Amino acid sequence: MIFPPFTNLFTERLVLRELQAKDADQIFKIRTDPRVNEFLDREPTKSVDDSLKFINNILKNHEKQNAIMWAITLKNEPQLIGTAVYWHIVKEEDRAELGYEMLPEYFGQGIMREALTEMIRFGFETMQLKTIVAETRADNLRSVNALEKCGFEQNGLMDDRYLVYQLNNIL
Repeated sequence: MIFPPFTNLFTERLVLRELQAKDADQIFKIRTDPRVNEFLDREPTKSVDDSLKFINNILKNHEKQNAIMWAITLKNEPQLIGTAVYWHIVKEEDRAELGYEMLPEYFGQGIMREALTEMIRFGFETMQLKTIVAETRADNLRSVNALEKCGFEQNGLMDDRYLVYQLNNIL
């Protein structure tokens, strides 16, 4: 597995870029939205300052090669609308877990699938991952749909609520 320096990713409609301190307000908005948190086992963020701490923690984890997170933005609007991350990286197995979240006003537009498709390409081609895994609650049908459209296959159940998905690099 190769852990590269941070790399911006581009799709037809999106720019996936590094998180910045100026994203704290949008991170706060995502992490306090009940429609996002409905499917996550975490407490809502309490303040914009907590969001800034989160961003700084993510950047430190990237430096330590423990995670890489992208801010998802529309090409014509630099404001963050979501995030996507490789984390729980197991270098000796060339494996990483994929996580993501997005502001609800962008649900249903294929944006996350577009972002994930580019991240998967980057993960397999650049990072040379052999396996990408993802977990989602069984009742989070949007997430299930996005993963399955990206080629992930369900290969387990965790805590009777979370579906475990896996995608293997067949190259």
